[in-house]
Amino acid sequence: MAHQAKEMKFLATPEKGEVSALLIRPGDANHLLVLGHGASTNMRHATLQTIAERMADAGIATFRYNIPYMEYGKGRDSQGVCTATVRAAVAAAHKAVPGLRLLAGGHSFGGRMTSTAASESPLDGVRGLVFFAFPLHQPGKPDTKRAEHLSAVTVPMLFLSGTRDELAKLDLLRSVSKKLGKRATLHLLDTADHGFRTLKRSRKSEEDVFAEMARIVGEWASQLK
Repeated sequence: MAHQAKEMKFLATPEKGEVSALLIRPGDANHLLVLGHGASTNMRHATLQTIAERMADAGIATFRYNIPYMEYGKGRDSQGVCTATVRAAVAAAHKAVPGLRLLAGGHSFGGRMTSTAASESPLDGVRGLVFFAFPLHQPGKPDTKRAEHLSAVTVPMLFLSGTRDELAKLDLLRSVSKKLGKRATLHLLDTADHGFRTLKRSRKSEEDVFAEMARIVGEWASQLK
């Protein structure tokens, strides 16, 4: 079902100024997930919107936001600006809905910038990180360099990754998850690609992939301390 989103603004960085955010809060929510967008998309992209709506169906509130370069249509911001925006978004989300337990993450680039920020210093109040298609490497260039910072993240991490994701080769992602030990949970999405498109004829589950992700996030979050 469709959920109404409340439009908000918050200060990303003093230099970059304010950016937009969208808050969806279902009445039965216990958790608030701060969601960053993909590298070439924004908070209103269909993928992020669908993630947010299915999360609401599962009783999870979401706070989507723009990184400054997508807010103002300019070139990609530095990593420092991106991680500062993640930190500001978490603070803004907590201020907007102070009574909910915080999670943070995002789709692809948004998730990686969230983990990068968390590796530099813990995100205030965040109990766990959720990665929707973590971009482990560039297409056709499999390696694990982008995962090196994850060893410095101190909270639990949930990886939701499609079995056809060209940016996360399965053997490498499994290896990364194994090295992170109990902090990492890997959930594979049958036949899904990086944008969560699935092969309906060969997909074993009849459950919608976005509903599946919301269910898994809810089950995982309920077990966090």
